[in-house]
Formats: sequence, structure tokens, C-alpha cells
Amino acid sequence: MSERVQDAVPGDGRDESANERADRNWDELMQELRVMQTGTQILTGFLLAVAFQPRFTDLDGVQVALYIALVVLAGLSTLLALAPVTLHRTVFARRMKPALVRVAARIIAVDLAVIALLSVGVTALIVDVVLGRTAGAIALVVGAVLVMGLWVVLPRRFRHDTQSS
Repeated sequence: MSERVQDAVPGDGRDESANERADRNWDELMQELRVMQTGTQILTGFLLAVAFQPRFTDLDGVQVALYIALVVLAGLSTLLALAPVTLHRTVFARRMKPALVRVAARIIAVDLAVIALLSVGVTALIVDVVLGRTAGAIALVVGAVLVMGLWVVLPRRFRHDTQSS
């Protein structure tokens, strides 16, 4: 008989076993990965196409260095997004789902940080090429502030507000 977990999160009303919770959490992580991979694939495709454009040779040293850093981040993001899937294949049917979910959640958190850097960097590069270095630096700062606000401050505030009520 499986052990039931009453209110896995206080007040959420769930009646599920630890395995059922791990399965649900795994499914939610996979949905998050699907969204992340789509955005990352679009950015990666854009970055790979840039090198083959005639204007690529017009980039200065800073722009080329930023471009290379962004290509590396795009590759790293792809590897991080695939790591939970590879890990799942390795431990499939070995009754390790709760541990798998914990590790995958950490990998996804790191991937989100990489995607944040990638998104802000791509925007800064485009603005730098089109409008100049000062505008590119402003885009970089504004992007970093938006990421911090939307991806760090807002979730913490949301969590705090919902726990207080």
C-alpha cells in the first residue's frame, strides 16, 4: 500500500503519494523545459545566422567578443536543457524520480540564469550594432534590471505575498 501525502504543500488540498508528486513535478519541469527550449532555439538560430551575414565583418572587437560569448551561452543553454532528459534516460525505472526532480529543478534554475544572460546579451548586441555602443550599454542595463525585476524580485514578492495571506 502506498503512503499518501496529505497537503504536500500546506493548504493545497492534494492527496498524492510521494511518487505521484514526483511524477507531477517531473511533468511540470518538462513543460517548463519545452518553453525554454523554444526560446533558446530561436535565439541560437539567430546567432548562428548572424555569422553568415555580409555585415558580420563590420563588427568591431567588442561586438565579436560579445557574439562569441553569446554563442557559447546558447550552446550551454542547450546542453543544460537536455541534461534532465539525459539524466532521466540514465535512471529511468530505477525508482529515483524524487531525486531526479530535485536535480533537474536545479539544472533548470541554472539554465534560466544562462537564458537571462543570453536574452539580455542578444538584445544588447543588436542595439549596439544598430544604434551604437552607448545605446547597447543602456539596453544591457535595462535588460538586466528587467530580468532581475521579473525573474527574481517578482517571484519572491509573489511567494511572500501568498504566504502572508
